[in-house]
Amino acid sequence: MNHFPIFLATQGRRIVLSGGGDAALAKLRLLLKTEAKVTVFAAKPAPELQAWAAADQLTLIERSMDVGDTLCAALFYAADEDATEDARTAAIARADGALVNIVDNLHDSQFITPAIVDRDPVTVAIGTEGAAPVLARAIKKDLEEKLPASLGTLARIGKGFRAMAEKLPFGVARRDFWAEYYDTAGPRAIAHGEAEVEVALDTLLDKHLNTQAKAGHVDLVGAGPGDPDLLTLKARKALDKADVVIYDRLVTPEILELARREAIMIDAGKEGFGKAMAQDDINALIVEHGSKGHHVVRLKAGDPTVFGRLDEEIEAIEAADLSYTIVPGITAASAAVAGIGQSLTKRGRNSAVRFITGHDTKGYADHDWRALAETGQVAAIYMGKKSARFVQGRLLMHGANPDTPVTVIENVSRADQRVLATTLAEMEPTISAAGLSGPALTFLGLAPRAAVAAASSYDLQQEAL
Repeated sequence: MNHFPIFLATQGRRIVLSGGGDAALAKLRLLLKTEAKVTVFAAKPAPELQAWAAADQLTLIERSMDVGDTLCAALFYAADEDATEDARTAAIARADGALVNIVDNLHDSQFITPAIVDRDPVTVAIGTEGAAPVLARAIKKDLEEKLPASLGTLARIGKGFRAMAEKLPFGVARRDFWAEYYDTAGPRAIAHGEAEVEVALDTLLDKHLNTQAKAGHVDLVGAGPGDPDLLTLKARKALDKADVVIYDRLVTPEILELARREAIMIDAGKEGFGKAMAQDDINALIVEHGSKGHHVVRLKAGDPTVFGRLDEEIEAIEAADLSYTIVPGITAASAAVAGIGQSLTKRGRNSAVRFITGHDTKGYADHDWRALAETGQVAAIYMGKKSARFVQGRLLMHGANPDTPVTVIENVSRADQRVLATTLAEMEPTISAAGLSGPALTFLGLAPRAAVAAASSYDLQQEAL
């Protein structure tokens, strides 16, 4: 992020613009919505600009800008639509300490003006750092259609009521009050006038003051394999409401970014054969925050029902008499098999698939190796990097074909996903040689579709020879 978005207080502050043509008018239409003191320097001002000056909406000085003209200015816009003149005025403004924007010159500007959806005092700013202004306008159009014109009125009235709302306890109770105001009570009342909105606020506050504090709730949420686009809508909603997010090591930063900014973020990561927060400590954290009335999201990579120690956490939640919801996610096997163009089951190939783990709390996990070694078996091996040699040895020991295809997918669904296609015989040292650093899932009995197609083509060529 090269441009940090902020909202600058403009009341009573000085903003200076140089230019009197179309570019200047476009900027001024936006600047005149603020409470800033706007001064414009233009040797040949457009009639519209002169009309604004006559109406005392801005100060117009009909000459080119000169040294000292931007003293005490917070912002300066160079809008003469002439590269030489814009560079000259920008240099003056910088010397005077103003932040400078040169119209249509992102490289030399110190700040940029975003596309804005105005529902004063609600303002939505959309920026693309100059990369895609057409996209910014499209987003603005979409938001303009979705945000009702009454939203600004509701926000203004609500702002005046904030001191009264502070009678409610800080946190969940206060947030629930405002959520009900903006979601239902306010929009219903505004249809009958502003006076009805104020009555609705009084009624709503009385209701919330006389309502017992809500008990905490826990959402056990699957974050999916890593791609935020694969996060379910229900998971997104849970993150929007969370007071506390207790997340695993494999949950990606892009998904953590979707949580409420005010939420408490707690890293409860575990690493196979490495550092880990004890499960009892995780259970205690969930119960501690839930018992305080917080909305807790326990965020697990993949699906919480697959190797997620879900039952232990549910037992702790139930023992504390807290409510909970399980929000399933896309497990790594589903995303990984899609990434190699295959399916987990296929008629004539395999009618079953096994999800197994390479290790458990006691070390390397044991399975029915004899059954897994049979021809045509497909298994998705979770947490299998460090146990690869053990798994390989057990399968070969029980008669598995050394040529059985094995595919390892690192960082499933992410931008840096990597696919290793090998065989059971070469499973190790292939995995060690690859230097995998991210989470990986291993498929026994599946090869990437491209590799299968290439092998089939080669076989046909050999038969023809």
